[in-house]
Amino acid sequence: MPQQKVYISATPADLERARSGRNVAELVVRPTGLVDPAIEVKPLTNQVDDLIGEIRKRADRSERVLVTTLTKVMAEELTAYLADAGIRVRYLHSEITTLERTEIIRELRLGKFDALVGINLLREGLDIPECSLVAVLDADKEGFLRSTTSLIQTCGRAARNVNGTVILYADQQTASIKAALDECDRRRRLQLEFNRVHGVTPTSIVKGVPASMRAVVDGESAGADSLDPPRYAGTLVELPIEIARLRERIAEAIAQERYEDAIPLRDRVYELEMLLDTDPPSRGPDPGGRPGRPRPAPTGRRSRSRSRRGA
Repeated sequence: MPQQKVYISATPADLERARSGRNVAELVVRPTGLVDPAIEVKPLTNQVDDLIGEIRKRADRSERVLVTTLTKVMAEELTAYLADAGIRVRYLHSEITTLERTEIIRELRLGKFDALVGINLLREGLDIPECSLVAVLDADKEGFLRSTTSLIQTCGRAARNVNGTVILYADQQTASIKAALDECDRRRRLQLEFNRVHGVTPTSIVKGVPASMRAVVDGESAGADSLDPPRYAGTLVELPIEIARLRERIAEAIAQERYEDAIPLRDRVYELEMLLDTDPPSRGPDPGGRPGRPRPAPTGRRSRSRSRRGA
């Protein structure tokens, strides 16, 4: 009997579709009623100056903006230019550590700045309900970062907000842009029909902002006391079971990159191991250290296309 596989993806690629044949099940509609964001294509001319105006509109409404470029250098130079224009902005790329990335995204959600500039790291996995605009610069530069799948994933970052909008800056509609527009339009029609039939009113996702990892380590977070009581109320026989349970929760949190949850659990395991009168393992480097801010951006005024590949 041939081996069977199940592929799960919001944006299945050609390989998965080819191997699945007709056996494809779709889950397009969202229980929140939110439709795929409206997509607007604007010319490349004066794209940065146009972007500044769009960011200011969202900032006035206390909404956030994600901006994608093609290279690290472009991300840094664009960040410097936007900052010079009075925009509260940060950048994010592969040289930023995972812990720093978590803190930057947290500060974006809290409104400490209004726009986040990035490359491939903004494409997927970010859940930022406050984001109402995704801007894709140089969208007609065909390649890995501007493929149909990448564009759909990038546009999806604005799908958590009822005011979600996407702007593609491009002088021509590439095959990837056209395919992405067609797919997003198809999903919008399906969701709108579902909302009409079931009387669903779209609402933005409401999601709490996790505590700062430094606050968790310092015991400043609200949940620190509940996870880190001064004594253990159970018996010594039950203690190893409790430690094993906490280790499972740590592994689960790390797998989901919820490091702010894993840190207090790790500290609790350390304390319980002390109660067993054993030598606890080294705690290792502190994952909750204060993430540093990105290095100062170059002083270049305008972002220019370069051959250097982004990450």
